[in-house]
Amino acid sequence: MVTQQVARRVAPGGGKVLSGVEEAAESTKLWCGAAVVMAGVGGWRGRTAAAAGLAAMTLGQLVSNGVCKQLADRPRPPKEWFPHDEADDRPDSSSFPSGHTAAAVAFTAAVLPIWPAAGIACAVPAAMVAVERVQSGAHYPSDVVAGAGIGVAGAWLVRRAPRLALRHWT
Repeated sequence: MVTQQVARRVAPGGGKVLSGVEEAAESTKLWCGAAVVMAGVGGWRGRTAAAAGLAAMTLGQLVSNGVCKQLADRPRPPKEWFPHDEADDRPDSSSFPSGHTAAAVAFTAAVLPIWPAAGIACAVPAAMVAVERVQSGAHYPSDVVAGAGIGVAGAWLVRRAPRLALRHWT
């Protein structure tokens, strides 16, 4: 099973780094902090990227946690699959989809076309969050893939929404 292989292949020190990044991303702290930095140092482009990132992240969170988790009552992976105690500290909510991944990917995917350097910088912790969600026992890989899909869709919608609205109302 892929979930078990991911949990066993991450070195103990690597697991601690992944957990640290995930903890920073908890409650979207990491992405909100990145938005503040981008808005503060990036001028117009930074403010635009930060606003798009926050909007996409919010949309990703609403869809993943507010809609999909309510519809899909998937249990978390069995604790016995994981050779560490991180699986003891995970939410009781549905495993599907990964809201952490949806938020991370949405923020990153919305920032990338506006400010590529900042988007690439955000991609590293976003990928680490996705791997950590499987490694820690919080999610199956398919939960993370679905969360990433929701994130990309949210970023696409935020980027296209103004044009779609203008086309519809004019």
